[in-house]
Amino acid sequence: MQKEELISWLRESLTAAGLTTEPMPTVALERPKQADHGDWATNIALQLAKPLGKNPREVAQALVAQLNQGKRSLIDEIAIAGPGFINIRLSKASKFEVVRETLQKQSRFGCTEVNAREKVMVEFVSANPTGPLHTGHARQAALGDSLCRILETQGATVHREFYYNDAGNQIDNLTRSVQLRANGVAPDSPDWPDDGYRGDYIAEIAKDFLAKGFDPKDTDAVRHFAVDVLRGEQDKDLTAFDVKKFDCYYLESSLYTDGRVEKTVDALKASGHTYEQEGALWLKTTGFGDDKDRVMRKAAGGYTYFVPDVAYHVTKWERGFTKVVNIQGTDHHGTIARVRAGLQALGVGIPKGYPDYLLHSMVRVMKGGEEVKISKRAGSYVTLGELIEWVGKDAVRFFLVSRKADSEFTFDIDLALSQSEENPVYYVQYAHARICSVLRESALSSGALLAADLSLLSHEKAEALAKKISEYPEIIATAARDLAPHMVPFYLRDLASNFHTYYNAERFLVDDLPTKTARVALVAATAQVLKNGLALIGVSAPERM
Repeated sequence: MQKEELISWLRESLTAAGLTTEPMPTVALERPKQADHGDWATNIALQLAKPLGKNPREVAQALVAQLNQGKRSLIDEIAIAGPGFINIRLSKASKFEVVRETLQKQSRFGCTEVNAREKVMVEFVSANPTGPLHTGHARQAALGDSLCRILETQGATVHREFYYNDAGNQIDNLTRSVQLRANGVAPDSPDWPDDGYRGDYIAEIAKDFLAKGFDPKDTDAVRHFAVDVLRGEQDKDLTAFDVKKFDCYYLESSLYTDGRVEKTVDALKASGHTYEQEGALWLKTTGFGDDKDRVMRKAAGGYTYFVPDVAYHVTKWERGFTKVVNIQGTDHHGTIARVRAGLQALGVGIPKGYPDYLLHSMVRVMKGGEEVKISKRAGSYVTLGELIEWVGKDAVRFFLVSRKADSEFTFDIDLALSQSEENPVYYVQYAHARICSVLRESALSSGALLAADLSLLSHEKAEALAKKISEYPEIIATAARDLAPHMVPFYLRDLASNFHTYYNAERFLVDDLPTKTARVALVAATAQVLKNGLALIGVSAPERM
């Protein structure tokens, strides 16, 4: 008996017992903190007590009496605990029914249409086209792509967007750096600017530019060539990282050429939330929760960077994205309040908390017990391409999603290469490969597994494994709701642990065919969930290792 079925039964029983109010609180089920309290618990009696004018335990007793009248065969026990909590214990048959459900639904197990009407934009990576992608971009790519896949399991229509900051000083610095290299000026020259890019990739771009016969004095040609090369290189790295193709690459420069920045500034002026001071144009962001007002146009001329950000987010709203998630580094924390303030000041109906943000910390890379900071090609940082080259795409993706986004993370190259329990990606993938070996040896068809007599499963480790499988839909639903992709690798590690424990506790390939079929069906369902979960974070599920 699954969670939604239980919730529906509770709602029906509340109505039948006359325990309803207007408005009716949400009937929620949670896993009890102590396993011996049962499989599910609800506090609905406590929520209804006050509006019904009754004692919580009195409400709980009335509800439990109604539940017991229509008690389902898949329920073992319904009990009241404490001031009015209701604990529900499922029957053994109910706990193992998830095996058949998993084998039937396969890749769709855990998927719902609960957010079928939701159109979500996730903006991530959004790297400046001024160099190779670094480890911060890698973490953002892993988080963003995984979150998109997770949101899709809940029925949402997901739009992936990459915002290119192709305007401003950084692009000017890139252009100047390539021009200098093309003219034979090296980074160690006194003529090299302090803010110039020093990596070997600049020399590579300059060499290719000259090889095509272009003139390094043509600044526009250098700019377009350098940006195109680096955008192409970033795309190549993201493809190797198995990041699904972006639906839109939005150019910052288009906000100026299309007049959107000026239009946004004019609208903010008209809203009455701006003022002039010391030659600068200010926005009264303090009126919308910011800690101080912000400069929009500097006294020396030119807009501060949050102005095009506001204009850009107006386009997101106008394109029909009522839910937007921006995945950015924690160094962007200060932009949240001012962007939201700018959108509120426009007074065009954009919700107060728009957009949502998922902020991530940067990544430290360790190799041989020492931190790796320098990449000769990039000049000052480890690149995504290097990480993939060192440990492979699967390890990079799993590791970078395996912690809460805003937590500090150290990427240990040696651990990622090890074939041990301490390496989580190896541990999870090995569980899947181990099950595939059992399936091959069993020679049982999918039809035979679907028809298995699951009542023959009796070992406590088998029950624990089935319970862990049943948690998968709840895990991905919560990960989608809370924008928490790290929950998936956490869960997969636990599921793999449950499987390895069961593997060591009971033989699967026994002589008795019905018993063998039941046990193999359970581990086949485990393999399916491992495969599904790994796919959500862009990691392969090998059948042999």
